[in-house]
Amino acid sequence: MEEMEQVIRIFPQKLREILRTAGTEGFRAEELRLRISQPLMMRAEGRDWWLKMEKGYVWRPVEETWERKQIYCVGEGEIRDTLEYMSRYSLYAFDEELRQGFLTIPGGHRVGVAGQAVLEGSRVKTLRNISFLNIRVAREIPGCGDQLLPWLYQERNFCSTLIISAPGRGKTTLLRDLIRQISDRGLKVGAVDERSEIGACCQGKPQNNLGLRTDLLDGCPKAEGIMMLIRSMSPQVIAVDEIGGKEDLEALRYGKNCGCSLLATVHGNSLEDIRKKPVLGEFVEEKVFSRYLVLGSRGKPGRAEGIFDGEGNLLWGKNQLGEGEGEK
Repeated sequence: MEEMEQVIRIFPQKLREILRTAGTEGFRAEELRLRISQPLMMRAEGRDWWLKMEKGYVWRPVEETWERKQIYCVGEGEIRDTLEYMSRYSLYAFDEELRQGFLTIPGGHRVGVAGQAVLEGSRVKTLRNISFLNIRVAREIPGCGDQLLPWLYQERNFCSTLIISAPGRGKTTLLRDLIRQISDRGLKVGAVDERSEIGACCQGKPQNNLGLRTDLLDGCPKAEGIMMLIRSMSPQVIAVDEIGGKEDLEALRYGKNCGCSLLATVHGNSLEDIRKKPVLGEFVEEKVFSRYLVLGSRGKPGRAEGIFDGEGNLLWGKNQLGEGEGEK
């Protein structure tokens, strides 16, 4: 798969050859994890896999008991070489990214890093002695929002929408596709991408297709970015991922009062979860959002458990239509 080849290219030669020989065909890999002196692991199909020696390395499901000599373990040099290769041997130039705990590589794949924090007062200045890498495989799924999008419009106007989802259920993938479709349908979208997951920018250039009329602020705190977009880019829709902080919510309320529609995601399992959260509960009472979209199955972006209006009334759900239906 093209995405995995982009990821494999950042590894040193020996590990590249092993991964290519082992192959990833048939897997929908979500991430690769390198931990110093520990087995290299791949997360795919809802479970963990590692490389086991069986006349060459092959992917096998993680077992509770294993012999270290059979499993490919990550050495210090491999982590160092991977960091140097993906930063083009100028890791010092990525101090700001390291302070945030991740780098983004071509293709939009995000490499999370952990190691020794270097402090400046109480603030993390950068990371040194990096010993842990988490490469999250970025994938666009164009069209994953097709069945849901008609429910997010009323009289041809886009409704302010909050996507509610537990981790790992594809909320960012769905958000990205909705941004693209809304933008291509004619609305100006301003997206604040605090953690470089929506646009997956690499050196300031989005790697993902966010539509014809989308303006993106990459690596910018959500609250500040929302205000900047309103002042400078006149968006009709403001899009953000994983809201929660009071400042973020107040900035969204300001955007709504300025006439913008909202498109956001939040961690949760149900609309009732959101009602119980500070400030967000107030948003529900004030009907700041007029659509709530609760995601369902893990690993299936666009698969909703239910869609609710601003009053909390169920517009669509499994008890009304069969799973996978819902085209309006």
